[in-house]
Amino acid sequence: MRTANDAAGVTAELAAVPAHERVALVDPRFVGHVHTLRLALTDPRFPAAAVRGALSVQPEARTALARAVTAAAATARTSGSGGAAPTAAPARALGPAESLERETAPTGVPATVPGRAGQARPPLGSAPRPGADAGGGDAGAASNADAAAHASGEYAESLSRTRPSGTTAAPGAHSRVDDLAAALDAEGVPVHRPELGVLVAAVPADALSRAKAQDAVDAVDDERVRLRSAVKSRDGFFTTFCISPYSRYIARWCARRGLTPNQVTTASLLTALIAAACAATGTRPGFVSAGVLLIASFVLDCTDGQLARYSLQYSTLGAWLDATFDRAKEYAYYAGLALGAARADGDDVWALALGAMVLQTCRHVVDFAFNEANHDATGNTSPTAALSGRLDSVGWTVWVRRMIVLPIGERWAMIAVLTAFTTPRITFYVLLVGCALAACYTTAGRVLRSLTRRAERTDRAAHALAELADTGPLAELVAKAAPRGPSSYLAPLSAALGAAAVLAGTAAAGFGSWVPVGCAVLYAVLAGVAVAAPLKGPLDWLVPPLFRAAEYGVILILAACSEVNGALPAAFGLIAAVAYHHYDTVYRIRGGTGAPPHLLVRAIGGHEGRTVAVTAAAALLHHRNQGFTIALTALAAALALAVLTESIRFWVSSGAPAVHDETGEPA
Repeated sequence: MRTANDAAGVTAELAAVPAHERVALVDPRFVGHVHTLRLALTDPRFPAAAVRGALSVQPEARTALARAVTAAAATARTSGSGGAAPTAAPARALGPAESLERETAPTGVPATVPGRAGQARPPLGSAPRPGADAGGGDAGAASNADAAAHASGEYAESLSRTRPSGTTAAPGAHSRVDDLAAALDAEGVPVHRPELGVLVAAVPADALSRAKAQDAVDAVDDERVRLRSAVKSRDGFFTTFCISPYSRYIARWCARRGLTPNQVTTASLLTALIAAACAATGTRPGFVSAGVLLIASFVLDCTDGQLARYSLQYSTLGAWLDATFDRAKEYAYYAGLALGAARADGDDVWALALGAMVLQTCRHVVDFAFNEANHDATGNTSPTAALSGRLDSVGWTVWVRRMIVLPIGERWAMIAVLTAFTTPRITFYVLLVGCALAACYTTAGRVLRSLTRRAERTDRAAHALAELADTGPLAELVAKAAPRGPSSYLAPLSAALGAAAVLAGTAAAGFGSWVPVGCAVLYAVLAGVAVAAPLKGPLDWLVPPLFRAAEYGVILILAACSEVNGALPAAFGLIAAVAYHHYDTVYRIRGGTGAPPHLLVRAIGGHEGRTVAVTAAAALLHHRNQGFTIALTALAAALALAVLTESIRFWVSSGAPAVHDETGEPA
């Protein structure tokens, strides 16, 4: 930490800090909770963040900050004011064994901060000694670049107790740190201002207001708020009432022992894999153990996110691991159940396992595509949305609607109980019915909203939908050869006709016929027509899920009809590899980094190219005993190798922003 007495001094200190490091500025008169500064100074997801009297700036916004400080220095010289100014300090890196619980202040922020002329700054959250200077001096500090603040700030306290960020009961003194934050806003640098709830951030103007601020600090249990803020403000019923009440304390226990969210995420994956192995034994003790371990895995899955919020240890790698491991755990468990059913009584439920995976993935694509289409839509009004808003005022309807969509907590609890007390076949039947009802409910609601709202889709939304479509070279050729003008419903209609044609043709003709190949070619043509123009229609968000249903459905139907030994497990592996690619695309788009390289999308054929390839393999190899199984296995291995290699390279080394889901959307 460094101290400067004027704006020129801050400029010099900023120049001394390496350009790749984050800097933070803190007014020496700041009074507030330690967790307030954690939230303000330690979030890597935003170029700048601020509360009253404190500002944190990432490397990409350092140039704008330097300009703002230079302008402040010029203003000070013009006005003849030589008042003290903020201080810049580089972030320091924490070792893996260090814990915020062992810090008396936020990471890299000492418990005492020097003021002007060597005056000692009292501990954060306490009042300075009587007669201390209340002038315009500021001090600065920064924190671990791998940490991030809890962005939502939606604590359990009622809204009536919530104050906007950086406010107190008294107006407070003028702070040049706040001026710099306003200057960054004016220059187009988005400054994130976390909602503080009952936490305090103040720059008192006099001793009386300082005492009031200190009383407000003392009245709030910082640790209690921190524990509450570790839990998502929106989550499913099972997670909220059966997991989070104790998992937050597990998260705190992990934080105090230096464990990282990534380590907890990995432990959750290993626990789920052990559960899948227990289910694969096909014995009743194995099924009971599998159910218990699946719940334990989910507890750890909740704990890793709560640990990240509690200790502010967000990271790009952590966001990727948390998102992808959920799918890996669920798919591995399905496979374990299928293996267990075969061992227990020779029951072949691979088709049910594959159907559950297909249905769940398509349902997620509906959610992702709809959200991306309406992420920044203008004129976003709908009677259906208004009705949903009115229902939100009736508390019990909120929980019912969250349970109907069968989010991950309810889904895994249901699977665990059914595994322990019934058979894998019954488990899959109930899962398929539940997921089908949830898919119908969410899709119908989204269609009604889209038809009744008057909204204009942006270019960004159209581009995101095009990337989610996963179009390959065949459909691209058609799109270039047959361009179309904007049309309200042509895109979803073309996609629906293509999907219906290839699914119906494959189901009717069966395994070994060339009819599915012709239907797949027709599907590729109609897919090209669907994406020939920007996807800005009211229902164009349906195009990606229709493509997913067509591709996955064809593979499922051919493998189920083939009656070839090992075809269904091979198809399971192929769809898992393709689904990983599609989820990876979603997570990249959410992070604002765009889809995987177009070269990769073309190399793996796009959805229509893979559909044609699988139908052709079924027609060519139907007379060979294991030919179709070998073809599916080889295709699955090649796709998995290509998409995993590129995905790991991207998430580990690209420097993509850390993005964590705080919305409570079903997973």
